[in-house]
Amino acid sequence: MKSQKVPFWLRWLVPVVLIIVWFGIAGVGGPTFGRLEEVSSNDQASFLPAGAEATEAGDWQAKFRDSEEIPAVVVIEGDAAFTPAQLGEAGQIKADIEALKLGSAVVGPIPSEDAKAVQYIVPIAESDELRDVVKELRDTVQPGAPDGMRAYVTGPAGLTADLVNAFGGIDGILLLVALGAVFIILLLVYRSLVLPIAVLLTSVFALCAAILLVFGMAKLGWIQLNGQSQGILSILVIGAATDYALLYVARFREALTHTANRTEAVLTAWKASFEPILASGATVIIALLCLLFSDLNSNKALGPVAAAGIVCSLFAALTLLPAFMGLLGRAAFWPFRPKLVPDGEREPELVTGLEGQKGLWRATGRLVSRRPRTVWVASVLLLLVASTGILQLKANGVPQTDVILSQSDAVDGQAALARHFDAGSGSPAVVVASEDAAEKVLDTVKAADGVGDAYLLAEGNVPITGAPGAPADPAVRDGKVLINATLNSAADSIEAEEAVKSLRTAVKDVDAEALVGGVTATALDTNTTAQRDLVVIIPIVLVVILFILMLLLRSVVAPVLLILSVVLSYGAAMGVSAWVFNGIFAFSGADATVPLFGFVFLVALGVDYNIFLMSRVREESLKHGTRPGILRGLGVTGGVITSAGIVLAATFAALGVIPIMFLVQLAFIVAFGVLLDTVLVRSLLVPALAYDIGDKIWWPGKLARRRQKGQVQEREASVVP
Repeated sequence: MKSQKVPFWLRWLVPVVLIIVWFGIAGVGGPTFGRLEEVSSNDQASFLPAGAEATEAGDWQAKFRDSEEIPAVVVIEGDAAFTPAQLGEAGQIKADIEALKLGSAVVGPIPSEDAKAVQYIVPIAESDELRDVVKELRDTVQPGAPDGMRAYVTGPAGLTADLVNAFGGIDGILLLVALGAVFIILLLVYRSLVLPIAVLLTSVFALCAAILLVFGMAKLGWIQLNGQSQGILSILVIGAATDYALLYVARFREALTHTANRTEAVLTAWKASFEPILASGATVIIALLCLLFSDLNSNKALGPVAAAGIVCSLFAALTLLPAFMGLLGRAAFWPFRPKLVPDGEREPELVTGLEGQKGLWRATGRLVSRRPRTVWVASVLLLLVASTGILQLKANGVPQTDVILSQSDAVDGQAALARHFDAGSGSPAVVVASEDAAEKVLDTVKAADGVGDAYLLAEGNVPITGAPGAPADPAVRDGKVLINATLNSAADSIEAEEAVKSLRTAVKDVDAEALVGGVTATALDTNTTAQRDLVVIIPIVLVVILFILMLLLRSVVAPVLLILSVVLSYGAAMGVSAWVFNGIFAFSGADATVPLFGFVFLVALGVDYNIFLMSRVREESLKHGTRPGILRGLGVTGGVITSAGIVLAATFAALGVIPIMFLVQLAFIVAFGVLLDTVLVRSLLVPALAYDIGDKIWWPGKLARRRQKGQVQEREASVVP
């Protein structure tokens, strides 16, 4: 094929300028990666909407504090009762804690009824350095514990510090594992050293741009960034950018077989891949932005954060990668460079759609064409069976002590508290009541099921106990008083949440304006809001994606079937995940947001691969007819889409290196779901169903009304050798 002369500015200047611009973005965005902690928060209370009861109670509680503080609970326990000498040493520990000047007055030592433990309530002034403050407290109390005794720092401050420590893998290990997995997969796919580096650079530069964009939005207060959305951002950008790059590279390799001019090949590949890549990216972006309809601030925050990442992935795949390919040309595929196919050896006229194919995808095409109905019915039945496991999914929240999967001093401390004290010690439920109903509400709280003790708070948050010398008058702010209620169950347990539900009902019978907040109430309201989000957001996402597919495929039938296929795939992935979480990992449950996040990612990303497939099928159907077009589209996209699915699954699986239950569960759900969608849904179910339906798959578009070319021969595809 004779190539046209390409001007210098297009052949060299544009690629070089694009690469320089992206290097500049990476130079600024890369160092910003380490600064994300400056604008990140892992405070669960900040995830709730302003209208949640726990949020309103927290706002009232803040009016009674002179400073913002978060309590730590120091627990010292032994196997036998404390001796007088050990009690004296415990008293010295209080002096050591006070010397640190962490916040207001330390309360304690408070002995347990069995005399085998004491606890201190240590208020810690809120700061960005909570992790370091808790470490300093641990370094003080643990060496100072009496001989034979064990010391722990737990409570909200201890658990938050350990949670931040667990998220420490996001900045380094997570990225290295993801990039390493992608690099190995690309080496195996392309058998080239140059191309994997170019694709990885595209992904890393996209991540740098996304980090810069997200940091700026968080700094301006437009979004709320937390550890989980930060980790998901890294994985999503690496996976999505690599997927888009694989699609472009496949078109570029194909174009190089038709022209000797690398710039022409770049432009041909760009034109062919632009629409499916843009449609795929737009689908994911809009699906993620549907999270803005969430009431949970953590869900709402993830939407624009992840969408910003996909935008940067799109721009990198459509600008930086073509620039790399424009400079490298065939050298990108060294040592297996694609050869120019002479004009006389172009692909033959399609009759069945299997001409020119060989290996796995020819065999898959033959199976689809011979037994289309058997294939898609068997696939649906298999997915339905897998979906039954979803009935076992316990996505109603988990105790905070189960969230951290690695060793945690705070988790061990909570267990020690439960052994010797009311398990809710250090994390009381907080009741906000009207001043004139204070005593009645207090009596109601004390009589409530699941409450071990309760007391009004005086100025300085000092409990009113009735003891000689203790304050007698409660603190009052705008006609409201505070009551602390120590629960019998651990503050992060299901039993504690049930106690809070009962407590809310009981106190409102006495004081209609009473509010119940605290750590347990925050967790309860988070779970309740997450359940509401699931019901509201799923229909919105489905409608939006359906509309995009209709615009792309100019059809109604095909988009509806594609949506149904990815929903069924999601159900199967969640069902299998439930079996794995319960039977293999023995998790106590799942975070209430896991089903929603799993849905958004699996449906959006699952539709991605169907877009890649069906956009090519439509292109081939316009040339050769629907059924040959389906087999041809399946054959030419099979390798690249399977590779993309494996890459995306590997990158999401990398989330499992962070010892946080939510991220480990999301990693498994998305990784398994993407593989299921790639191997079964996209390779068998969708092609077989489309082949069985034939031209009507494009209804009411023009393709549905045209007579297929070679229709008789096409129906004989099953006899192709």
